[in-house]
Amino acid sequence: MTSTTDGAAGFLTALRSPDAEPRSGSVSGPASPAWLWPVATALHDELPADVRDGWALRLYALLQERYGEDAVTDLSVGSGLSVVHDWHRHTVLPLVAETVPGAEAVPFSSLARLHTRAAAGRPAAPDAWRTALHPVLLHLHAAAYDRTTAYAEGHAGARDYALSQGRPPAEADAYGHEYAELSCTANARAFAEAHALALSDALALAYAADDRGAYADTFPGSHVRAVVRACEQAGPHAPAAGNPAVRLSEGFLTALVGARPLWSR
Repeated sequence: MTSTTDGAAGFLTALRSPDAEPRSGSVSGPASPAWLWPVATALHDELPADVRDGWALRLYALLQERYGEDAVTDLSVGSGLSVVHDWHRHTVLPLVAETVPGAEAVPFSSLARLHTRAAAGRPAAPDAWRTALHPVLLHLHAAAYDRTTAYAEGHAGARDYALSQGRPPAEADAYGHEYAELSCTANARAFAEAHALALSDALALAYAADDRGAYADTFPGSHVRAVVRACEQAGPHAPAAGNPAVRLSEGFLTALVGARPLWSR
């Protein structure tokens, strides 16, 4: 096989491996910034099985074009987050906006403007990022919370407890639903608030400094999964329905195509 073929095979093998991370000398392939690997692995994992490897090979070819044909993956290459900002502005934010119920108001426009400016090399100060990020992240993680499973578990546990206390089945079932509704609502709120508080601060600092290492430390792969879960739980008739992972992954490639080679920055 050629070195390119060997590199592509190694790239696919790494993407398919749980908790895989390319290290110098371990994966033959194009150089890439540290934040890209968790995003790529999350997108690959969330894509339908029949398209994920084809997408990964397109990503591999694009990385070779952007970073050059390097025989060893070097995560130190590349700087800046313009690709991230472009991807969020044109793909991630519009997709998350489609999960918002009609009666709910989430201020996406402020965050979209900050991503647009940052993609052009004019990142805002941390406080501006923090203010714009928090309400969007609060909605995202509330929407991503697995209410169906939490409700079912809460209902079953409370119903069984009531039955053990001698309550009639109908009364125990009603008690289970009441408990599940209250606990699920409270837990979803706490889940969303905790994630929004922690991530808005961490992302604000990373974005303001245009720091790719700091962005990598915000678990961007988990953010991908949260967006996919929020879309899935919005219901089959929501605008976000219909393979959100495909939209995210295609938008990511589009952002990479539109970027200057990151080594030149």
